[in-house]
Amino acid sequence: MNLIQSLKSFPRQVRAFLQPNDLSKVAALYAHEEWPRLRFAHRYQSHFAPLKWKKLKILAIGVGGYEDHTIGGEALKTFKTYFPNSMIYGIDIVDKRYLEEDRIKIFHGDQNDESFMKDVFNETGALDIIIEDGSSANEHHIKAFYKFFPVLNEGGIYAAENIHHSYWPSLGQKWSDFAQESVMMQNWVNVGGSLDLNDPKTVMNMFKKLVDGLNYEEFLNPGYTPSYFDKNIVSLHFYHNLVIVYKGDNSEGSNFIENNTLQPFVLETLGVNSLDDLGLEFPEIDQKADEMSLTFTTIKS
Repeated sequence: MNLIQSLKSFPRQVRAFLQPNDLSKVAALYAHEEWPRLRFAHRYQSHFAPLKWKKLKILAIGVGGYEDHTIGGEALKTFKTYFPNSMIYGIDIVDKRYLEEDRIKIFHGDQNDESFMKDVFNETGALDIIIEDGSSANEHHIKAFYKFFPVLNEGGIYAAENIHHSYWPSLGQKWSDFAQESVMMQNWVNVGGSLDLNDPKTVMNMFKKLVDGLNYEEFLNPGYTPSYFDKNIVSLHFYHNLVIVYKGDNSEGSNFIENNTLQPFVLETLGVNSLDDLGLEFPEIDQKADEMSLTFTTIKS
């Protein structure tokens, strides 16, 4: 940070010192017309407060400011101020490196470029918090979660913002014609959402499906192989336009099920020798997403 930047930031640093524990108030220090506030600060508060003084590595995908390379970065500065001992990283498809300062490192590239992201993660190492708000397209949200969640450390947090695009179908050129004067609206031309609330192609349905995985040890389905996400997601928190996912060891065991079949004492209580005697039909469970999670699992802290 140069001298001019230091002088400009000093009043904010003083106010942040006086109210360091309220993320919404810290975000308000950087508010202006184009960036009124960190929208989800009040939601993040309870999740981030226990981590405030830790030495973390935090990645925000999407720096803000759209096509102007000289503006944006308010969220990065908010997190830098709120987490005084942490390193803040940002990624944007527009070159925002002009906004770098002490404890803020920005990478210029596309979150869908695996080679670029591998270089990013090799430099950052495993992360503690990932906040994904880089693309409006559902397929990009989904791909980002499947590939980037494994890069989190144990106890890490993944936040997917602005998932309202799940509910908006792509209108292609028609939408583009409506949005000619707005860069933001242009970004929504091919969001790939759906009016069908159960459409598996939307990011919201991807997260809803993961909820069942929290209880994978209770699945009565012999031969079921738990996915990476079954074994490594310990909680999901749903808010308006925001999903927060915690990474951890999700192997707590079951009182009645072992290896997705009934334990012997349960079979004995029922008076049967095996599940086959109960005449149950077991459905196949789609686990294609697990293959996508292997890309960056070798990233070290």
